This record gives sequence, structure tokens and C-alpha cells, in this order.
Amino acid sequence: MATGYEPLDTLKPVAEGVWLIDGPAIRFYGLPFSTRATVIRLHNGDLWVHSPTRMTEPLRAELSALGPVRHLIAPNWIHYAYVSEWQAAFDGTVAWAAPGVAARAEKKGMALRFDHDLGTVANAPWAGQIDQMIVEGSKIHREAVFFHRASRTLILTDLIENFERAKVPWWMALFLPLVGVMDPDGKMPRDMRATFAGQHDRLRAAVEQMIAWNPARVILAHGRWYDGSAVDELRRAFRFVL
Repeated sequence: MATGYEPLDTLKPVAEGVWLIDGPAIRFYGLPFSTRATVIRLHNGDLWVHSPTRMTEPLRAELSALGPVRHLIAPNWIHYAYVSEWQAAFDGTVAWAAPGVAARAEKKGMALRFDHDLGTVANAPWAGQIDQMIVEGSKIHREAVFFHRASRTLILTDLIENFERAKVPWWMALFLPLVGVMDPDGKMPRDMRATFAGQHDRLRAAVEQMIAWNPARVILAHGRWYDGSAVDELRRAFRFVL
């Protein structure tokens, strides 16, 4: 199924030491969601991969030419489906899971290996290069957010979704604006927003930290990402809490 972000399963340069991989659509509650991974090369040459997408042999060869794939990041409870494919493709990977990921995978009957939990501060292998935090306050959704200092790239997963009308089925485009996730005004989905009820102060603090990082761009997992005016886009998308 075409996603509108072809070519898929290949590295796309974003900034020095940062690449995207647009992956195939994945079904979530019966809806086709485009997928996107972010690859960062650390100072020691190791590759850090956020929300791994489908693995293919050509992609494996591309990545191997960049450096050793080392860190696989499952940033929230619904972004882990392809981790095992990457573990099988590369020796010596270390898998990092946000809160709720391991429990969700087990509930789904998936035998995944996660080596470490993601915390509220950057873990040792990328400390000083990629900042991180866990966005708290939701009864369900706890997401790890990352900021690559050198390129000023903020990496979100589902806290903002920004589907483009021309790249989704016509019937999906009918209701996405009602959920609040249609470009050019993509935001946190309304159902997710409801899970932060009574905890907007915690969400606000997280958004203020994102803004304080002063990103140049914001990479999203679903839909059009923001290659510029990043702080303005954050203020727009999270205006309901700021």
C-alpha cells in the first residue's frame, strides 16, 4: 500500500548525522498509519535508531555502510513492532523501552527482548549528545521524547500527528480533522489528550522543556514533519495546554 512518502525503506538525509526512514503503513485500530524511523550517528560511530520500521536487505546494507547499529529505541507503548527484525538483522544491538512497552508486547503475545528501560534523563551511551525525557501525566500514554543537540532535532512519536489529506484514503480524511490530526493543524489526538485530564500541568512542563531546547526541526512518526519553524509549530500544536 502506498503511503505518499515513497521511496520507503531507505535512508533519507535530514541534517549532519541524522537520517529518516519512511516505512510502510501499519494498521492501528484498523486504520493505515504511515511509519517513520529516525537514525542518528553518535560520536563513536554507533547508530541510534528511534522507532524502527520494517527491515529489508537493501536497508540493512545501507545502514551497515553508515556504522554499527547499536541502540534500538521503542519510544512508547505502540511503537515496537519491528524491533525484533532489527535485532535479527544486526548483532550486538541494545534495545531500550519506554514505560509500558514491555507489558504491551507481552500482552500481545510477542516475545521481545528489551535490555534497558528509558528514563527521564539521557542514558550513558548518548548522554551529552541526545537529551531525553518521559512525558508524564497520561493514564495510558507515556512517551520518550528526544533532542539531538548538534542538529537541534526534536524527535516525537505520537504526541503530534500530522496526516496530509492527499496521502490518506478519502474516507480517513473525512474524520481526521475531528480527531485533530490533519495537516496543517496536526496536534495530539483528542483521545490521547483526554488521558491527560487533570494533569495538564505535567504535560505543560514537558512542552515548555521542548520549547526551551529551541529545536530547528521536529520529526514526527506519522504524517508531515516540520523541517523549520519548530518552536512555532510546538506552540501551535500544544496551544490547548500552554
